[in-house]
Amino acid sequence: MARSPAPFAPFEWMIAWRYLRARRAEGGVSVMTWISLIGITLAVFALIATLAVRSGFRAEFVDTILGANAHATVYHTQRSDESGRSTRTLPDHDAMAERVREVPGVIRVAPLVKGQVMATANGRNAGVEVFGIAADDLAAIPRVADPETGRGEIARFGDGVAIGSGVAMELGVGLGDSVKLISPDGVRTAFGVSPRVKAYEVTYIFTAGRYDIDRTRIYMPFAEAQLYFNREGVADELEVIVTDPEAIEDLVRPIAQAAGPGTLIWTWQDSSSGFLRALDIEDNVMFVILSVLVLIATMNIVSGLIMLVKNKGRDIGILRTMGLTEGSVMRVFFICGAFTGILGTLAGVVLGCVFAIYIDPIFATVNYLSGGGVWDPSIRGIYALPAKLQAGDVLSAVMLSLGLSFVVTIFPARRAARMNPVEALRYE
Repeated sequence: MARSPAPFAPFEWMIAWRYLRARRAEGGVSVMTWISLIGITLAVFALIATLAVRSGFRAEFVDTILGANAHATVYHTQRSDESGRSTRTLPDHDAMAERVREVPGVIRVAPLVKGQVMATANGRNAGVEVFGIAADDLAAIPRVADPETGRGEIARFGDGVAIGSGVAMELGVGLGDSVKLISPDGVRTAFGVSPRVKAYEVTYIFTAGRYDIDRTRIYMPFAEAQLYFNREGVADELEVIVTDPEAIEDLVRPIAQAAGPGTLIWTWQDSSSGFLRALDIEDNVMFVILSVLVLIATMNIVSGLIMLVKNKGRDIGILRTMGLTEGSVMRVFFICGAFTGILGTLAGVVLGCVFAIYIDPIFATVNYLSGGGVWDPSIRGIYALPAKLQAGDVLSAVMLSLGLSFVVTIFPARRAARMNPVEALRYE
């Protein structure tokens, strides 16, 4: 008794390869097959490029948040001071900072004095937010104390102020220039409160990578900020930096217990929760939309295979009369369709990876050809379009494309396998 050949035997691959490389006049690969190949390539390329940009944008956005802002901030609830005025300052900030610093997972705690003032220089004005911070704590902020992006000497911070590059550009100042800060809550006199005006030398200019930070932030020595904002002996809040910012929620309770009663904790996830949720929703929607594009591209394989089966009806009839089983015929045409999906997927992966790796020169070329202004940092927050190629994103795109290609190939392959050889050879 003859034994049935094993699935995907060499002769099945040989027949499928013969059909794929046959000329169109011989009933080989049709125009629809080429269209499906190009469609799958472009769909996979678009999916990988979008996933890479999505991952890069999220990573860059989160990195700029964590690199220039506190992972958690300790406030105090509203209360009355010795004069009966409402306040939220921290009078025992040194002791509180020491207790919070002992919490496992906390690596740095810095008292801050904050206030909003008007900065003026060269006849220009800008609304800015002043952060009063100690020199050692400022030097520990990665995005601010970066020697590659900063200008000036951060060691001279105690002699003046450090300003964002956006503030410097807005006011037209550079290193060594003077910036005048005007606070409406200034000197208290018998006739009321008069604005406080004081000039400071620009000793350091930083670029944190976030437009809203570089455009609005000025750092001032902590002791000077206490005098300038009438915060003698107190701080407005504590800036807390932890080892794992993604797990900050697990440290909220220990930090609150260490800070003491009447304190509130505000994490970086709380301040950016709306934007992060919007990114997550956008990521899911974009993946679904691009998955539909991949499905549409793979559906073209069905059209190409149906035309191939129709052209090869006589061959199918002859093969069946020679003893080829339905399963063998099905596998022959499955190989034809799957090969198109595999080839298109590989080409799309190559194009997508090249786009993600060389996104900077590609984007620079697009920006040049369009006359500039394609990427507005005042709207998007960061200065460039980032891309981060991740193995998981590439693998998900490959699995999606190959899975859909294999599934849609089954139906025309089954149609070819069930073709009646008598009907196929009746008019031959």
